[in-house]
Amino acid sequence: MFLRILLFLTLLIGTFSANAQRLHLERLSYKSYADTIHKGRAIGLGAGTAALWVGSVVGLNELWYAHEPRSSFHFFDDSGEWMQQDKFGHFLTSYAIGNYYTDMMRWSGFNRKTSIWTGGFMGSFYLFGIEMLDGFSSQWGFSLSDFGANTTGSLLFIGQELLWNEQRIMPKVSYHLTHYAQYRPNLLGSSFGERLMKDYNGHTFWLSVNIYSFLKEESKFPKWLNVAVGHGATGLLGGHDNLDDDGNAIIPRFRRQRQFLLSLDVDLTKIPTKKKWLRTLFKAVSLIKMPFPAMRIGTEDGVKFEPFYF
Repeated sequence: MFLRILLFLTLLIGTFSANAQRLHLERLSYKSYADTIHKGRAIGLGAGTAALWVGSVVGLNELWYAHEPRSSFHFFDDSGEWMQQDKFGHFLTSYAIGNYYTDMMRWSGFNRKTSIWTGGFMGSFYLFGIEMLDGFSSQWGFSLSDFGANTTGSLLFIGQELLWNEQRIMPKVSYHLTHYAQYRPNLLGSSFGERLMKDYNGHTFWLSVNIYSFLKEESKFPKWLNVAVGHGATGLLGGHDNLDDDGNAIIPRFRRQRQFLLSLDVDLTKIPTKKKWLRTLFKAVSLIKMPFPAMRIGTEDGVKFEPFYF
């Protein structure tokens, strides 16, 4: 599922980046946006959204579902798979779509609350369509845990906008190649692109907290420096266990474990710059956790210091 939902996110970021060149002020204050709808921008946003949503869902249906056996609508409990790494992916994606789409609505002139509520739930809305496709596929099913993760991601964005008018706590992701995929390339990927999407052993999902935003304005603490806590997993060769398709243990045997991390991060959107292309770039990549030293706590191998972790 994480592979499929990244399709829309990639397209949305590209759309945002193209239009962000015309934003003249920083996003941190909604006072910088007019509450008068710009007709051309609003029509363009609506038409683009409809085309993107319909096109991506139809495309996914043809690419992923058309050749799979169908069934009547049913639910599927995958809450215990992959040590919930895929749920963090849903959470992040829903948050990201809401973040970017709300900006697009403000750029189009919609008022603050309309933008927050409508744009903020856009991720959940889009992912709900994919969950419905899953619900009619005999191979998958409608996942209530996915739905819950999608909704939570939207609510994190909406809640912070309503409470603080900015995003002080941002979900992020980092990725590094692992050696696990070679033992099950059909499931974890055989190329770099496939591993990037499928190998949860290499994904770390973070909550990056901007410390300055919780301090007084006169504080000398760097505005761009964050503290991040992360969740990852290693030793995963299957969703529930490390067995092959015939039910035999995969050799070599790896210990499946969660890992929790503590690190520093950079909030690129807090770095002041007058260059529009830099603001666009910073916004586009703001969901990627910057490489830093990290303290890693594994449920099986204990505490380890990583001098460079991504």
